[in-house]
Amino acid sequence: MEDRTELANVDVIEQGFAELGYICSPRIATAVFLAARLRKPVLVEGPPGVGKTELAKTAATLLDLPLVRLQCYEGLDEAKALYEWKYGKQLLYTQVLKEKLGDLLQGAEGLAESVERLHGFGDVFYSQEFLEPRPLLQAMEQPAGAVLLIDEIDKSDHEFESLLLEILSDYQVSIPEIGTVQAQSTPLVFLTSNNTRDVSDALKRRCLHLHIPFPSVDLEERILQSRVPDLQANLRHQLVAFVHGVRELDLKKQPAISETIDWARSLLLLHASELDEELLRSTLNVLLKFEQDIEAAGAELPGLLRESAKAAAGRD
Repeated sequence: MEDRTELANVDVIEQGFAELGYICSPRIATAVFLAARLRKPVLVEGPPGVGKTELAKTAATLLDLPLVRLQCYEGLDEAKALYEWKYGKQLLYTQVLKEKLGDLLQGAEGLAESVERLHGFGDVFYSQEFLEPRPLLQAMEQPAGAVLLIDEIDKSDHEFESLLLEILSDYQVSIPEIGTVQAQSTPLVFLTSNNTRDVSDALKRRCLHLHIPFPSVDLEERILQSRVPDLQANLRHQLVAFVHGVRELDLKKQPAISETIDWARSLLLLHASELDEELLRSTLNVLLKFEQDIEAAGAELPGLLRESAKAAAGRD
């Protein structure tokens, strides 16, 4: 990918992301800047819902490049990720060949010459015309570059990681029937992981590492102000303080930024001006996704509410 003014420096990236509604830390902006300049992929790790996937989407929007997304899952192989052959088209051409077989072999002397003619024709079936590119190859075929998102790499198998090594090292892929296909323009690559398993050392070596944790109170307030601008300042202070208090509980799944945003939008729809116990009990299911977590938070509700009100008062 050629040098882009949108990625000129860390401050430009941070500002560009903010204008698109993605409030990021200088560390995230620095990782994107280095990835573009060093032509290296970024392995983005962190809990679900902190903006890993959204980072790639925002980068594609900022750069006005196509976003090519590969969703990983157990059993993912090269036929779904890299390429496969257009078998239907090959079969159609095979039928045409059968009808023209006499014309093709006309004048051939002996079995050896007939086989040679058939072999030469058969190679056509494994040419670029019959190749069906999947996300990895699609990203490399974009003449002006692309943003390639390999989402939830930790859900794939170790065998799939091995397939990625050549692609992420040299931005090329070897197709036995065709040869080596080189990327027309180096894509900007993001791999995301929710840390359900460790990815291999070989893959880590090829990537820049970026960990996105849950945001600080200040950063989460800025995110809310950007995504839910109509929310009153006092309610925003109280909401963020409450979420941070909930995250300190022993929960099965801590609420992520995406849940904070959904909850803020829900409170806006309910015309709430401040948090109270009745409102909290009726909307906790928006913030928390497991009944045992809702019950755990419910038991601590009075204390959480007092602390959030106190924290909000201190920020006014």
